[in-house]
Amino acid sequence: MSESIEIENQLTQDQCSLTPPGYGFDASASRIMSEGGGTGYINAYVDELIPDVVEKMYSSSPTTSDLTAAISGVALVYTRGGDFHGVFTERDYVLWSSSRDTSETLPERLNYSKSKESEIGKYSTQAEKVVTARVEENASKLLRKMKDSNIRHLLLTKSDGVPENKEDVVGVISMRRIMNVVVSDERLSLQALAKKFPTLVASYDPVEALKAERTSYANELAKREGVGKQDVIKFGTALTILGGVGIFLTESSWLHDHADLGMILIFILGYVGIIFEELFEFNKAAVALLMSTALWITYADFYNSGGKAVDGVLGELKEQLSEVSDICFFLLAASTIVEVVDAHQGFKVVTNAIKTDSKKQLFWIIGFLTFFLSSILNNLTVTIVMVSLLRKIIPDDDDRRLFGAMVVVAANAGGVWTPIGDVTTTMLWINHQLSTIPTVTELFLPSVVCLVGSLFFLQNKIVEDEPGAAKKAVPEASSLAPRGKLVFGAGIACLLAVPVFSELTGLPPYLAMLTGLGAMWTLTDAIHMGDEKEAEGLKVPAALAKLDTSGILFFLGILMSIGVLDKSGLLKELAMFLNDNLPGQEIIATVIGIASALIDNVPLVAATMGMYDLAEYGTDDRLWQLIALCAGTGGSILVIGSASGVALMGLEKVDFLWYLKNVSFGAAVGYFAGIATYLAESALLKGGGLGGITNLVAEAQAQIPQFAQIDWHGMGVQAANAIDVVATAVQ
Repeated sequence: MSESIEIENQLTQDQCSLTPPGYGFDASASRIMSEGGGTGYINAYVDELIPDVVEKMYSSSPTTSDLTAAISGVALVYTRGGDFHGVFTERDYVLWSSSRDTSETLPERLNYSKSKESEIGKYSTQAEKVVTARVEENASKLLRKMKDSNIRHLLLTKSDGVPENKEDVVGVISMRRIMNVVVSDERLSLQALAKKFPTLVASYDPVEALKAERTSYANELAKREGVGKQDVIKFGTALTILGGVGIFLTESSWLHDHADLGMILIFILGYVGIIFEELFEFNKAAVALLMSTALWITYADFYNSGGKAVDGVLGELKEQLSEVSDICFFLLAASTIVEVVDAHQGFKVVTNAIKTDSKKQLFWIIGFLTFFLSSILNNLTVTIVMVSLLRKIIPDDDDRRLFGAMVVVAANAGGVWTPIGDVTTTMLWINHQLSTIPTVTELFLPSVVCLVGSLFFLQNKIVEDEPGAAKKAVPEASSLAPRGKLVFGAGIACLLAVPVFSELTGLPPYLAMLTGLGAMWTLTDAIHMGDEKEAEGLKVPAALAKLDTSGILFFLGILMSIGVLDKSGLLKELAMFLNDNLPGQEIIATVIGIASALIDNVPLVAATMGMYDLAEYGTDDRLWQLIALCAGTGGSILVIGSASGVALMGLEKVDFLWYLKNVSFGAAVGYFAGIATYLAESALLKGGGLGGITNLVAEAQAQIPQFAQIDWHGMGVQAANAIDVVATAVQ
């Protein structure tokens, strides 16, 4: 059992409080420090090398007179001027060691250990991130701070906040040191404590005191802002789930009579759970899987009055699972290849090439670099790699947020024009709505225009520093080991070979990607043969362990859900409704793109694939190309509209309103510019030159009155009737 779990168990057991006030979990930090002996740390300067400091920390004959400090594993780091810089612990040592071990040979690692890259100031936890405590705080509060911050040491100071210099520091207290005192106190029985502490009040009941403390703490938690709202949401969610389960178990006649409406309600509720994942605190993968199961059960057992034939449902289920598995295996293999390349630092080939002395130039360089990288790599992976790069070259937080938003726009635009870029384009390609050559040739220019339109607008928000400032921010290029270059080249070759393999053999793309994964697996095993321990984190099994498995299961659940809506014919009815009420394919695709700014584009595109028959809208039809363009780039309009945007929110703490205020309009400009470019390009290529554009304009003018004549009132009446049916069912 880990130390943190052991502490948690002791905190929740009644016997942990069989001690008088001031002892056990009520022991003060000052008492723990006095009984433990020593200050708990050594001092170091920012320019000292990590190996030298670590030797002082763990030497059996330390140079410092404080033996406890020497074995504590903590160094307080100061500038040469005496200002507090940060704290260096075992966790920071592991980070440094990982960076050192990327060197291929022992001499390279030794040189790294003696270089400026190994100065302790570069790897220590910075002062503003150090968690501190006062000597008056008791063991329970100290342990709670450690647990909440996921740390094993606390810096004790004379006053609140981070110390400014050595005089403000009292000492460093470790989790082990606290537990040694607590466990020592807790071992004594109540009778033994009464003898040891004559002043112990006879009426003192430690168990009751602990219960009272817990009750008080629980009440304090309940008073926090938003707790009541969360309780209502949780209660409502639980009630909805129980009600749904009850309807299934009782085989409600209403569900038999309104199975189609029931499926729509299940899909809407599931989608709400996915969109508001953070609010409900349910993982979207779990919601998607449960939603797909509920939809298939409804379709199999309730869709017709007598129930769907089991054999028929099983056949459709197997068919749908076969289609969905293609995409899941494709994503699994592609993500693993990228992880292997990243583990070997292969992307340094790209980042080392960035050289500029202007922030605006850097803005455009990174934009186009992201654009082309995302055309062959997963958008999410490219976003993470580029945002990590931005942290090294853009020191200002505001500038970095804007650059990060640009990366999101560029990644989404770049993924549109190749079959292996954005997952939505990949879905359309795998299911034969798109083919390779027309997708590249006809969507490249609109994607570029979308990027340029957005970047041209966003660059106006960049304020240039003094000449040369950006150049100073860009780090010097670091050399990449030959193995890293080999793995990078092999990985990119495997990704680029997928469409070629598919075109030449006629086999599905997922098989090509799995073949590439097998080749990368064999390559990494071969080049690391005999270095089992050192290369353990560089091989494919380690990359597989890092994969976002929940993301792949989310795709599985969503696509299985869309599949059953397709099998039931509901998507066909929706397609007919859109065709009857929207004036053209261009409007339909544009609406889908705007919707993808609010809703994940994967289920939107999956739904569209089921709504329109491939026999009617053949491969590379304008509808499919527009959907690929609109769904891919429309997700940039809002930060929650794409996986790249959500990743940026987590990495750079970009909030919804900041993105809406600073980026959304520029992203929308690029979005509509891309659509206009595609329509103009299509008119030129397929409509007879400039005459095609004239026809396109005339067609658009003809559609405007049709759009104005849409029976919006009738649509509202239909929606109201549907709500009435739901209300009647609930009653």
